[in-house]
Amino acid sequence: MKRILIMMTDAGGGHRASAQALRDVFQERYGDVFHVNIVDMWMKHTPPPLSRLPKTYHRIVKDTPRLYKFVFSKTFEEPKLTSALLDAAYGYAKRPLMRAFRQYDPDLIISVHPLMQDIPLRILQRMQYDVPFVTVVTDLVKVHPTWLHRDVTLCFVPTEEVYQQALQAGLRAEQVRRYGLPVRPAFAREIRPKHVLRKELGMAPDLPAVLLVGGGEGMGPVADIAQAVAGRLGGTTPVQGRPGGQLVVICGRNEKLRAKLRAYDWPTPTIISGFVENMQEWMAACDCIVTKAGPGTIAESLITGLPIVLSGYVAGQEDGNVPYVLGKGVGAYSEDPQKIAETICRWFGPEQSRLAEMSMRASQLGRPQATYQIVTDIALLLGAAP
Repeated sequence: MKRILIMMTDAGGGHRASAQALRDVFQERYGDVFHVNIVDMWMKHTPPPLSRLPKTYHRIVKDTPRLYKFVFSKTFEEPKLTSALLDAAYGYAKRPLMRAFRQYDPDLIISVHPLMQDIPLRILQRMQYDVPFVTVVTDLVKVHPTWLHRDVTLCFVPTEEVYQQALQAGLRAEQVRRYGLPVRPAFAREIRPKHVLRKELGMAPDLPAVLLVGGGEGMGPVADIAQAVAGRLGGTTPVQGRPGGQLVVICGRNEKLRAKLRAYDWPTPTIISGFVENMQEWMAACDCIVTKAGPGTIAESLITGLPIVLSGYVAGQEDGNVPYVLGKGVGAYSEDPQKIAETICRWFGPEQSRLAEMSMRASQLGRPQATYQIVTDIALLLGAAP
């Protein structure tokens, strides 16, 4: 059994999801050939302040987004500053990460976080620990330079934009593979008909549906957007007094939000749910989605052909996701709940043909097999059959 170590940290919600998607496909495709270990290296194996990185990240992004954007921009634009910070972190992390690498004794290492290239590679070189080291970039368009390290064995990128950044950073073309973002394997399976899914999920069979998500933690102005959209859909009467559409709200782990929304008197058919394991079915049952500009949700939406209304973004690494969605002609952007509601009503009303065109373009951009392609190439590094 070959041992694979996937290094991540929960500074940003999509890194763990990408790691889990890779692990699940390794297990599905290769069974017991590989043992895959997902480890939050900063939290589990480094001292403060590095071990506090995930909590610090979430607090800064939520409470002081301008500060986070400033830090991201400075380290993006000034390599010397980034190098100095990495040198300081290396001093804290060197010995505990050496112990960690000896503990896990991997035959191959995968990084799914931008801070898991420079320092681990330095430590491995110091230890003379010669194993394949692979980066799987989990940001969509604008990636921090720390993602792109010349000494990796392979670097998997999600888009042409990141591919070009990798070449500009000095990686060789043969090091870089452009397959798409790693998403849950369920998104690679055949999508069942919409009417079947709607019946199983308890949705109205004949009303257009908008899916509103707030990520795993149900963050953002989800309640305000939901009430604005439902109010506009419930107030439209296109056919014999029926509402203009239905609403599905996925609250994630935010039980307070879920309870608040369930107590609301909805003017249009509405389903309120907490964390779900079958997001691919909810997406396939709906006609468009409202979400913040997280790369994982965008990638999954494209695979299922969902036009996207972006309601916000994390300043810094998600800056490029908004123009990407708009430039590809697969969605719209607004942070105003009322304007979001107006957009949905137009798509479900006079702009139905535009909605259909955006859905087709989204499906063409989606890369449902990306996770399988990434895993196959990694397994080949360890001698496994494709």
